[in-house]
Amino acid sequence: MARTKRFIIAGGGRVGKQTAENLVDQGHDVLLIESDEERVEALSDAYIGPVIHGDATRPSILQQANLAEADAIAALTDEPGTNLAICMEAQQYAPSIRTIARAETEANHEYDEVVDATLLPEYLGGDHAADILTGEDIRTLVYPTADLDIIKVTVAPSAPVAGRRLDEIALPSGSLLISTADRTELAGADTVLEAEEQYILAVETDVVDEVLKLMRG
Repeated sequence: MARTKRFIIAGGGRVGKQTAENLVDQGHDVLLIESDEERVEALSDAYIGPVIHGDATRPSILQQANLAEADAIAALTDEPGTNLAICMEAQQYAPSIRTIARAETEANHEYDEVVDATLLPEYLGGDHAADILTGEDIRTLVYPTADLDIIKVTVAPSAPVAGRRLDEIALPSGSLLISTADRTELAGADTVLEAEEQYILAVETDVVDEVLKLMRG
């Protein structure tokens, strides 16, 4: 059974709230930090997890979140500069904490040296943020539509597809193997799915579980 993790979400707007809900649905513990009083009230009424009312850039507020016991922090406010500051400050108190900051464009290269991952506007979904935070080997990379997931998954040694060519495998209708995880090679009929290797697939939501059973056993 996967270990229950503890996450801190700074910013309780749409993305922050959705991220927290996704993490809780996965069985993890979440603490939210929000400065807007009305949002704090709404978050408290939603019973997602504890909510701290305050500015997450303030040391006294971050210290209340008990960073040392958290696996990761996501700064998801509307202000990229604020998000960067939150992550940098969090790392001062807990150097090993995993950080994710909401950015505006890929041009924000200064983020690369101080945060573990960035969430760009085109991927502003709680599902994507939750995947980055948990760091699991099954990860939703993009949500192009409400019904299509692009996932990265590792083939287990005991999986039905391990060691078999793609043209020998009956993938469910609504799924497509795209490439290896490093994206250096598009999948073809002669692609062999190697155990312990990662692959990227496009999968319709209603067949995700079926695909994962084939890939993981």
